[in-house]
Amino acid sequence: MSDIALTHVFVAGPGGGNPAPIVLDASGMTEADMQAVAREHGHESGFVLPAPAGSDCDFTFRYWVPNHEMPMCGHVTVGAVWLLNRVGRLPSSSVRIDTRSGVVHARVDNGLVEITQPEGTVSPVDASAVPELLDVLGITADDLADRPIRNARTSRTKTLIPVADLATLDRLRPDFSRVEQVCARLGSTGLYPYAVADSERHVFDARQFPRSSGYPEDAATGIAAAALVYGLLADGLITRDAESVRVRQGRSMGRPSEIVLRFADLGLWLGGEVR
Repeated sequence: MSDIALTHVFVAGPGGGNPAPIVLDASGMTEADMQAVAREHGHESGFVLPAPAGSDCDFTFRYWVPNHEMPMCGHVTVGAVWLLNRVGRLPSSSVRIDTRSGVVHARVDNGLVEITQPEGTVSPVDASAVPELLDVLGITADDLADRPIRNARTSRTKTLIPVADLATLDRLRPDFSRVEQVCARLGSTGLYPYAVADSERHVFDARQFPRSSGYPEDAATGIAAAALVYGLLADGLITRDAESVRVRQGRSMGRPSEIVLRFADLGLWLGGEVR
């Protein structure tokens, strides 16, 4: 088995960040080997491979969770680029990464890693699925903020659920046995309830309950945070000239995390601290 390094990505305090096992040389690994790493560690795991000839990319990244392969994972990408930089394997401070969801650009500035996400899209959810969604989360319509529940997508579709306040967010106890069912009905890969923490400083708190990854909750989810930015934009809570948007996650799990997002010409830059 290839060497595995465990990174913690989007760290915002002691014990924080989302763990990401990384294999920097996965050339000899089969898909079964990769899935075995994810199952052993119980987290999204990343595998670095040579880029295809003629792709104009520097690396290929593959991503596995315990249950299946993923086309792209934000925090794993950040962790892998940070690790490649630390061991001196980045050809320059800006690289192109081949993934199954398309090319991802990454850059390193004074040790801080940022990666790109494409321009997002926002769409309404099936209103008939909302009562089931609220029941799965263990809340009622009175616990929601006065904004619509939406689906939003950069690399994957997430369902954005605006709750009234941080206390409501913290007390969510979903029926995890039904999350996959309601996500399938919504056409979503995860439920992402969120609350406004500081509207003037553009700080938001969120939790991620994935559809079928093999674990019930994520400590930090870059792809979901990127989708949230476009939901916030649609609701007028932020504007494109915002210096940054900060999405905090993981507090309820004892893993404080923070994802920093900034608008770019063709989408977003997202990054955060890695240890």
